[in-house]
Amino acid sequence: MRLWSLHPRHLDRIGLVAAWREALLAQAVIADPERGYSHHPQLIRFREAEEPARAIGDFLLAIVDEADARGYRFARDKIRETGSLAPLTITTGQLGYEWTHLTRKLRRRSPDVWGRWRDLSAPDPHPIFSVVDGPIADWEKSDPGSSSSARS
Repeated sequence: MRLWSLHPRHLDRIGLVAAWREALLAQAVIADPERGYSHHPQLIRFREAEEPARAIGDFLLAIVDEADARGYRFARDKIRETGSLAPLTITTGQLGYEWTHLTRKLRRRSPDVWGRWRDLSAPDPHPIFSVVDGPIADWEKSDPGSSSSARS
Protein backbone atom coordinates (compact mmCIF):
# COMPACT_ATOMS: atom_id res chain seq x y z
CA MET A 1 0.00 0.00 0.00
CA ARG A 2 1.36 3.43 -0.95
CA LEU A 3 -0.59 6.48 0.16
CA TRP A 4 1.38 9.19 -1.62
CA SER A 5 2.10 12.41 0.25
CA LEU A 6 2.63 14.05 -3.14
CA HIS A 7 -0.07 15.96 -4.96
CA PRO A 8 -2.05 13.55 -7.18
CA ARG A 9 -1.22 15.74 -10.22
CA HIS A 10 2.28 14.25 -10.16
CA LEU A 11 0.99 10.69 -10.67
CA ASP A 12 0.69 9.00 -14.03
CA ARG A 13 -2.52 7.19 -14.99
CA ILE A 14 -1.35 3.92 -13.43
CA GLY A 15 -0.33 5.68 -10.21
CA LEU A 16 -3.57 7.64 -9.96
CA VAL A 17 -5.72 4.53 -10.35
CA ALA A 18 -3.57 2.65 -7.82
CA ALA A 19 -3.73 5.60 -5.39
CA TRP A 20 -7.53 5.58 -5.62
CA ARG A 21 -7.78 1.81 -5.00
CA GLU A 22 -5.30 1.83 -2.14
CA ALA A 23 -6.88 4.85 -0.45
CA LEU A 24 -10.31 3.19 -0.71
CA LEU A 25 -8.79 0.15 1.01
CA ALA A 26 -7.30 2.43 3.66
CA GLN A 27 -10.71 4.02 4.20
CA ALA A 28 -12.25 0.57 4.73
CA VAL A 29 -9.50 -0.42 7.17
CA ILE A 30 -9.88 2.81 9.17
CA ALA A 31 -13.65 2.25 9.34
CA ASP A 32 -13.22 -1.39 10.38
CA PRO A 33 -9.89 -2.01 12.18
CA GLU A 34 -10.53 -5.77 12.16
CA ARG A 35 -9.93 -5.88 8.39
CA GLY A 36 -6.62 -6.90 6.89
CA TYR A 37 -3.84 -4.31 6.63
CA SER A 38 -4.98 -2.73 9.90
CA HIS A 39 -1.37 -2.39 11.09
CA HIS A 40 0.05 -1.13 7.80
CA PRO A 41 2.58 1.65 8.50
CA GLN A 42 1.09 3.95 5.84
CA LEU A 43 -2.07 4.20 7.96
CA ILE A 44 -0.32 5.56 11.05
CA ARG A 45 -0.58 9.22 10.05
CA PHE A 46 -4.29 8.88 9.30
CA ARG A 47 -5.02 7.01 12.51
CA GLU A 48 -3.22 9.76 14.46
CA ALA A 49 -5.41 12.47 12.89
CA GLU A 50 -8.11 14.09 15.03
CA GLU A 51 -10.72 12.58 12.71
CA PRO A 52 -9.18 9.60 10.87
CA ALA A 53 -12.24 8.82 8.73
CA ARG A 54 -12.53 12.42 7.56
CA ALA A 55 -8.77 12.68 6.96
CA ILE A 56 -8.73 9.66 4.65
CA GLY A 57 -11.90 10.97 3.00
CA ASP A 58 -10.19 14.28 2.29
CA PHE A 59 -7.20 12.33 0.94
CA LEU A 60 -9.54 10.49 -1.44
CA LEU A 61 -11.27 13.73 -2.40
CA ALA A 62 -8.08 15.20 -3.87
CA ILE A 63 -7.51 12.01 -5.86
CA VAL A 64 -11.03 12.02 -7.31
CA ASP A 65 -10.72 15.74 -8.10
CA GLU A 66 -7.54 15.02 -10.08
CA ALA A 67 -9.27 12.13 -11.85
CA ASP A 68 -12.14 14.46 -12.80
CA ALA A 69 -9.66 17.04 -14.13
CA ARG A 70 -8.19 14.35 -16.40
CA GLY A 71 -11.58 13.19 -17.63
CA TYR A 72 -11.59 9.94 -15.65
CA ARG A 73 -14.69 8.84 -13.80
CA PHE A 74 -13.92 7.56 -10.32
CA ALA A 75 -16.90 6.81 -8.09
CA ARG A 76 -16.94 9.89 -5.86
CA ASP A 77 -19.82 8.39 -3.85
CA LYS A 78 -17.41 5.79 -2.42
CA ILE A 79 -15.90 8.49 -0.20
CA ARG A 80 -17.61 8.05 3.16
CA GLU A 81 -16.71 11.24 5.07
CA THR A 82 -14.82 14.47 4.37
CA GLY A 83 -14.20 17.76 6.12
CA SER A 84 -11.30 17.08 8.46
CA LEU A 85 -10.68 20.00 10.78
CA ALA A 86 -6.88 19.97 10.81
CA PRO A 87 -4.29 19.37 8.08
CA LEU A 88 -1.84 16.54 8.55
CA THR A 89 1.88 17.23 8.41
CA ILE A 90 4.49 15.71 6.17
CA THR A 91 8.21 16.25 6.50
CA THR A 92 10.51 17.54 3.79
CA GLY A 93 12.48 14.31 4.11
CA GLN A 94 9.41 12.15 3.54
CA LEU A 95 8.25 14.24 0.61
CA GLY A 96 11.73 14.06 -0.94
CA TYR A 97 11.92 10.32 -0.40
CA GLU A 98 8.55 9.78 -2.08
CA TRP A 99 9.48 12.10 -4.96
CA THR A 100 12.63 10.07 -5.65
CA HIS A 101 10.60 6.85 -5.43
CA LEU A 102 7.92 8.15 -7.80
CA THR A 103 10.31 9.61 -10.38
CA ARG A 104 12.11 6.25 -10.62
CA LYS A 105 8.77 4.58 -11.35
CA LEU A 106 7.77 7.25 -13.87
CA ARG A 107 11.05 7.04 -15.74
CA ARG A 108 10.44 3.31 -16.32
CA ARG A 109 6.72 3.12 -16.98
CA SER A 110 5.65 6.62 -18.14
CA PRO A 111 8.56 8.45 -19.78
CA ASP A 112 6.27 11.26 -21.01
CA VAL A 113 5.06 12.01 -17.46
CA TRP A 114 8.60 11.69 -16.13
CA GLY A 115 9.73 14.21 -18.78
CA ARG A 116 7.13 16.70 -17.55
CA TRP A 117 8.40 16.49 -13.96
CA ARG A 118 12.10 15.58 -14.26
CA ASP A 119 13.39 19.12 -13.66
CA LEU A 120 11.13 19.73 -10.67
CA SER A 121 13.27 19.59 -7.54
CA ALA A 122 10.43 19.48 -5.02
CA PRO A 123 6.87 18.33 -5.69
CA ASP A 124 3.72 19.87 -4.34
CA PRO A 125 2.34 17.98 -1.35
CA HIS A 126 -1.06 16.35 -1.37
CA PRO A 127 -3.56 19.09 -0.36
CA ILE A 128 -4.25 17.55 3.05
CA PHE A 129 -0.62 17.89 4.10
CA SER A 130 1.27 20.84 5.51
CA VAL A 131 5.04 20.49 4.97
CA VAL A 132 7.45 20.82 7.89
CA ASP A 133 11.21 20.36 8.02
CA GLY A 134 12.27 16.89 9.08
CA PRO A 135 13.58 13.47 8.10
CA ILE A 136 11.88 10.53 6.42
CA ALA A 137 8.97 9.34 8.56
CA ASP A 138 9.63 6.54 11.02
CA TRP A 139 6.80 4.52 9.46
CA GLU A 140 8.38 4.60 5.98
CA LYS A 141 9.87 1.35 4.81
CA SER A 142 12.75 2.94 2.93
CA ASP A 143 15.30 1.07 0.86
CA PRO A 144 18.46 0.86 2.99
CA GLY A 145 20.60 0.92 -0.17
CA SER A 146 19.14 4.20 -1.36
CA SER A 147 20.99 7.44 -0.69
CA SER A 148 17.61 9.14 -0.19
CA SER A 149 16.70 6.84 2.69
CA ALA A 150 18.69 8.72 5.32
CA ARG A 151 16.56 9.53 8.33
CA SER A 152 18.73 12.32 9.72
